[in-house]
Amino acid sequence: MTTRLAVFDCDGTLVDGQAPVCDAMEVAFAEAGLPAPDRRDVRQIVGLSLPVAIRTLAQEASDAEVTRAVDAYKSSFRTARENGMVSEPLFEGIVPLLDRLATAGWALAVATGKSNRGLHHCLGEHGLIDRFVSLQGADHHPSKPHPAMLHTAMEEAVAEAEQTVMIGDTIYDIEMGRAAQVRAIGVSWGYHATDTLLAAGAETVVDTPDQLGDWLDDG
Repeated sequence: MTTRLAVFDCDGTLVDGQAPVCDAMEVAFAEAGLPAPDRRDVRQIVGLSLPVAIRTLAQEASDAEVTRAVDAYKSSFRTARENGMVSEPLFEGIVPLLDRLATAGWALAVATGKSNRGLHHCLGEHGLIDRFVSLQGADHHPSKPHPAMLHTAMEEAVAEAEQTVMIGDTIYDIEMGRAAQVRAIGVSWGYHATDTLLAAGAETVVDTPDQLGDWLDDG
C-alpha cells in the first residue's frame, strides 16, 4: 500500500511563532548596526532559512553585517527561550487534525525554516515529536523553496510524490511543493494572504484545520 504523506510547515501553520521571531529580528538588526525591519516585512519572510531571511530584509547590507545579524538572532532567540520568554502556541484545531489524519492512515512530516534544535524544542513543548515520521529543518538543507526538505521527507516516509501533500501558510511552502511535484495546499491562518498563495500555485487555500481535514479526506 502506498504511503499517503502530509508534510506541514511549522511557523504559521502548526504554531503561531511570529512574536518571538519579530523580537529576535529587531535585536539582531540592532546588534549588526542595521535599521530595524518593519514587523510586517518580517512576517513575510517567516519560513525562509535565517541567512536568506535576513538577506531578504536587508538587501543593502554587507555580507559581514548579515553574518553578524544571523549570529545575533540565534543568540537572542536562544536566550529568550532559556528564559521562558518564547511563546509558540499551537493554532486551534491542530491536534484534532493530526489525530484525524493519523487515524485515516496518513504519515505526517514537517518541513520548516527553523533550525533542527528549534523545531525539536517547539514540537517537544507541545508533546508532538512522536507524531511525525520525518522532521526536516534548515540546518542540512537549502532554504525553501528548494525541494530538498520534501525529497528527504518522502524518502524517510517511503512516499511517492503523487501521494504527498505540502501544507503551509507562505508562498515558499507552495513553491517548494510545486518544485517537488507534490500537491500544495495553503492555509489562511498564517502569514501570507490567500490570493498570494493561490497565485503561487496552491491547489486550494483552507480557512480552518477542519476544512483541511475535509479536503484531504476528499482528495
